Amino acid sequence: MAEARTRLDQPRGERRPRRFRFDAEAFGKSTERIARFLGTGRYLVFQTIFILLWILVNAIPGITHFDPYTFTFLTLILSLQAAYAAPLILLAQNRQDDRDRVNLEADREEARQSKADLDYLAREIAAIRMALGEVATRDFLRAELARAEHARDND
Repeated sequence: MAEARTRLDQPRGERRPRRFRFDAEAFGKSTERIARFLGTGRYLVFQTIFILLWILVNAIPGITHFDPYTFTFLTLILSLQAAYAAPLILLAQNRQDDRDRVNLEADREEARQSKADLDYLAREIAAIRMALGEVATRDFLRAELARAEHARDND
C-alpha cells in the first residue's frame, strides 16, 4: 500500500487530458482536395448559380423571402465560406511548399551525385588519354614500318 502513494521525491508523470486526436495526413489530403475544388471553374459556376438563385428567390415580390433583409443572411454565409476557404487554401499551399522543398533537396542531391560522377569520369578519361599517349597507336606503327621499309630500300 505504501507503493500506491505518490512519491514526493520524484516528478509526476505527464497527465494530459485526452484530447481529440486526428490524422494530420488525412486531414491535409482532404484540405488539398477542397482547395483544389475551390480553384476550379466548376466551383465558380456552382457558386454563381447559387447566389443568383438566392437573389432571385429573395427579390421576386409575392414569394415568401427566407432572407427578408437586404441579403444579410447571404452575406453571412459567404463570409463564413471565405473564413473557412482561406485557411484551407493556405494549409494546402503549405503542404505543397513542404513537398516542393523535399523534391528540391532530392534534386540537389541528385545533381551533386551526377556532378561527382561526371568529375570521376572526366578524370578517368584524362588518365586513359595520358596512358594512350605512351602506347603505340596503329597509325604510329604504320608510319614506323613505312619508314623502316623506306630505310631498308635505300640501303
